[in-house]
This record gives sequence, structure tokens and C-alpha cells, in this order.
Amino acid sequence: MSGLYDLHTHSILSDGEMLPIELIRRMAVLGYTTVAITDHVDPSNTTSVIGSLIQVRESAKLFGIKLLCGVEITHVPPSQIADLAKKAKTAGADIVVVHGETTVEPVAAGTNLAACGCRYVNVLAHPGLISPEDALLAAKNGIALEITSRGGHNRTNGHVVQVARETACQIVVNSDAHAPQDLLDKRAKFIVAKGAGLTDAECKQVISLNIDQFLVS
Repeated sequence: MSGLYDLHTHSILSDGEMLPIELIRRMAVLGYTTVAITDHVDPSNTTSVIGSLIQVRESAKLFGIKLLCGVEITHVPPSQIADLAKKAKTAGADIVVVHGETTVEPVAAGTNLAACGCRYVNVLAHPGLISPEDALLAAKNGIALEITSRGGHNRTNGHVVQVARETACQIVVNSDAHAPQDLLDKRAKFIVAKGAGLTDAECKQVISLNIDQFLVS
């Protein structure tokens, strides 16, 4: 499906402020057609989070939103990421995001590499000063690198764009929303992409990415 998307949002199932359906409703009003709710998980809550989100899928459809039930694997030891990503997909996750090596949190070294090498991962969120080698691996495995509007995490957006260009890695633009004020309308999303160094043509392409096609690639 083409249209406005966000592949990285949070609800009260982890550290967000909104019920999943409130988040969905607010996104529908902003013109979104595809929304992934990707609450923070580790081995303790992966299946329960996915199970809760699946129950909201039909309600989201009534608001015109395709809900992607997902997770953000967060601060998990790199050696456990692949198994947990597989567990999430087996439990019914439509999308798996990994909390990348942002420069503003003590994420374990090797997290980016572990995520980029895992075929069950779809998006590497705020990957910080990601190396070209890791980005090449992401491109090979069809994993997108995130450009984010989230304060702090967005400090390295320009670097991510540069490395993604060099390695032909897919870019996605997400909000990492936790609260209503974090949500992006189409203009704000364009500005985030443009501010990261994308051209107007690249911004339009990235913002209108066919998410169904991306997820099966």
C-alpha cells in the first residue's frame, strides 16, 4: 500500500502515552494509511505485546488504517536479537524494528550489526553513526535505515542519509512517537526528510514508499 506511513510508534503497551486505538485515530485524522505500533520489547513481553496489538487490527481498519502489529527490540544483547526477532514474527508480528545504536543512549556495541544481519528484522531505528559495512548488510537483507524526528536520536540523520546513499540502502522516515505532539503531518514529515539531506524528489519517493512491497522484498 502506498500512502502516508509511520513504521515506528509507541503506545501505553510500553512507554507511550496513548492507547493503541487513540494513536490510530490521531494518525487517521492526519491522513495516514499505514501505521506500525512497535512498542519496546525484550524476552519478557514480546508475545504479550503482539497479542494485544492484534486485537486492535479490526478497529484500526474501521478508521481506514492498516495496522502493522510490531515490536521494537530494545537494549537486548546483540547475540539475542536474531532469536527474539524470529520469536516476534512467529508470534504474529507484521514488522520488527530494532532499537539501533543511537548516540544518546547506551546501546550495546554490535546491535546495528546484529540487526542488519537478521532476515527477520525490517527496520533499524535511529542507527546513529552506522558503518558502511553494516548498511551494506542491511541493504542485502532488505532492512531499511530510519530517519527520525525524535529529539536526540535525530542528531545523526544526515550521516544515515549519506551512508544509505553510498550503500543503496532503503530509507524510511518515522516519528518514533510516544505522545500526541510527536505525530507528524505530511508537511512535517517532508521537512524531516529534507532536513536530513534528501532532495525534493527523494523526499517524495521515501514518504510515499509502498510499504506492502517493502515488507515482502
